[in-house]
Amino acid sequence: MMSELRILRAGVVEYHIMAEAMKEMQQQRIEDKIPDTVIMVEHPEVVTVGPKAVRDGVVVHGYPTSLTDRGGGITWHGPGQLVAYPIIKWAIEEQSIREIIGRLEDWSISALAECGVTAYKDPSMQGAWVDGHKVCSIGLSFLHWVSRHGMSINIHTPGTRVEDLEGCGMNAGVHSSLSQLGYTSDPLGRPIDLARVEWALLASCERNLGRSPSKPIEWSPEMPV
Repeated sequence: MMSELRILRAGVVEYHIMAEAMKEMQQQRIEDKIPDTVIMVEHPEVVTVGPKAVRDGVVVHGYPTSLTDRGGGITWHGPGQLVAYPIIKWAIEEQSIREIIGRLEDWSISALAECGVTAYKDPSMQGAWVDGHKVCSIGLSFLHWVSRHGMSINIHTPGTRVEDLEGCGMNAGVHSSLSQLGYTSDPLGRPIDLARVEWALLASCERNLGRSPSKPIEWSPEMPV
């Protein structure tokens, strides 16, 4: 029987607050106090700075920043971006970081296909790409094979805030959003917004993560996990 994946819908939460909530959940998942969980959230604008960016001496100008312990360099988060954080205890047969990242890539690509958008992988950088631009970023950390952090999908981000940033060591303009690339509605005219992409992620979750998603639960970091 396929295990259930609890879905928490957190709304808009500051990144540093969610980062602390994720640490708590990761420890609780290690101790089997909570089930496998994915948090769906949107952040106010922030550029997270990973250990690689710190080592490389990357300086971010014109954006609020927050240090993070996930893999990778710098990543933009903000309005119009849906973030999915998997707090999952991966089984022995699943314990390959590359394969777990591949599952998340496939998950985002499948979800975008549900919205009528053709996305794909690119060997230059992990994530999901559309029309030569990166629209989905992935960065994880693990403790006892329980994952924390996750992936972000740029849907209708403001202005050129994403495009102007040299995210993950790539040139400005490589990262973009669906709306900037002209994908604002599907072939039937339905809008591609955060709610639609969340629905698409849930619809494609089982075949990519091997877990059956629950009905989303409205949640905030002030609530018990």
